[in-house]
Amino acid sequence: MLSSLNGILMVKPKIKNARTKLLVPQLSSKAKTFCYSSSSVVMAAVQANSSMSYAKELAAAKKAASLAARLCQKVQKALLHSDVHSKSDKSPVTVADYGSQVLVSYVLQKEIPSEPFSLVAEEDSGDLREDAAKETLERITKLVNDTLASDGSYAVSTLSSEDVLRAIDSGKSEGGSQGRHWVLDPIDGTKGFLRGDQYAIALALLDEGRVVLGVLACPNLPLSSIGGGSQHALNNEVGCLFFASVGSGAYVQLLDGSSPVKVQVSAIENTEEASFFESYEAAHSMHDLSGSIANVWFTSLLYMHASNC
Repeated sequence: MLSSLNGILMVKPKIKNARTKLLVPQLSSKAKTFCYSSSSVVMAAVQANSSMSYAKELAAAKKAASLAARLCQKVQKALLHSDVHSKSDKSPVTVADYGSQVLVSYVLQKEIPSEPFSLVAEEDSGDLREDAAKETLERITKLVNDTLASDGSYAVSTLSSEDVLRAIDSGKSEGGSQGRHWVLDPIDGTKGFLRGDQYAIALALLDEGRVVLGVLACPNLPLSSIGGGSQHALNNEVGCLFFASVGSGAYVQLLDGSSPVKVQVSAIENTEEASFFESYEAAHSMHDLSGSIANVWFTSLLYMHASNC
C-alpha cells in the first residue's frame, strides 16, 4: 500500500539485490500519464506544510506498527494451516492480517484519543462472524491480548472477541481529501509471509489529502541489507522499522527501539552501476511497465550526461 506513495518513481524493492535488465519498449501515453500523476503525488507530499509537526502521530504510528510486527513474528514462527483462509478474491488472509489490523487500530486510538479516528484498511470482520470461524477468532483475540500484555503500556482489561471484531471494522473508512485518515496494509506481502520470507506492516497518515508520514515495519529484514556501518548492521540483526515524516527526513531503526539512523539514496555517478527495483511478485505487478520506465530513466540520464559534455 505504501508503495503507492512512491508510485512508479520508487517501485517496491525485491529483497534480493537483482538489477533489472533495461529494455527498449516505448511507454504508451497511458503509462506516461500514470508516471506523471504518480510523480505529482510524491511532489504534493514533499511540498506539504513542513512547518507542522507530526511528532505525536509518528510516535503512535511507530508503536502501532512495532506491536503489529511482534504479533506477526509470533504467528509466522508457528504458522498453522488453520491460520490461513481465502478471501472472496482467492487471496490468502491469515490470523496475523487480522491481528495486525486490530493492534494498529487499538494503539492509534489509545495514543491519540482526542482526534477523530479514520482508518482505511484491508480487512473486515464479515468472515470472522461466521460460526465456522469461532476458533480462528478466539486465536486472534488471544494473540492480540498476549501482545498487548507483553508490551505493558496499556492497563486495560482483556479485550473480548467483540472488541476485536469492532477494532477490525474500524478500518472501514473510505478516506477522502478532507481531514486526517490513516491508511494501513496489515501485512503487505501475505505470500511472502506464508513462505517465511519478507513482508511489511505498512502505515501512513494523510492530512487534507496529502501524505505526511509513513511507517514500514519489516520483521524479517536484516539491518545489514540496508548498508551503513552501525554495530547493529555488523551483527546482522533482523527486524527493521522505517519511518519518515514531511520535512524531517527518513530513518531506520531496529524493531527493538534502537537509535534511528538517517537513510537516503546513495549517490551513483556511473549510471551503469545504478539499480532499478521492482515488485517481487509478478502476479500482481507489471514487470514490462517497470522495464519500460527503467529504460526511459536510463535514456534520460544518458541524454543529460551527453548534454553536459
